[in-house]
Amino acid sequence: MALKVELKPGERILIGESVITNGPQRTHFLIDGKSPVLREKDIITPAEATSPAKRIYLVVLLMYTGRDPAAHHETYFTLVREFLAAAPSAARLLADINNLILTGNMYKALRSARQLIAYEQDLISNEKCRPGVRKRRDSELQSA
Repeated sequence: MALKVELKPGERILIGESVITNGPQRTHFLIDGKSPVLREKDIITPAEATSPAKRIYLVVLLMYTGRDPAAHHETYFTLVREFLAAAPSAARLLADINNLILTGNMYKALRSARQLIAYEQDLISNEKCRPGVRKRRDSELQSA
């Protein structure tokens, strides 16, 4: 089954190991085959992977686009263990990502890793809103 893609003017897309940049007009086309396909908005660079969840997303992205996904497994599972140690409440979401990777559903694993980024942001936002957190941090800064 072919994948229908519509690109905005100037939008880029990764197909396999090639980046295609659209011209000045909206374009529609079909992709038939097994090459990884990612829109520009779904790609992050190592410089943009500034949080633990984003680093996990980046490794899943490398597994999806790379020729040998297993080459990234060690890094991935190390990052997952570290994330779980810091946020045990993410265990279910990480288990889902793991299962998708192990069954070869790399694109779905990438989408689930995007959800992990949103979950991480929620955790950070909730931590900042907790009563007493700011006072504790302020007192820690003063004693330093």
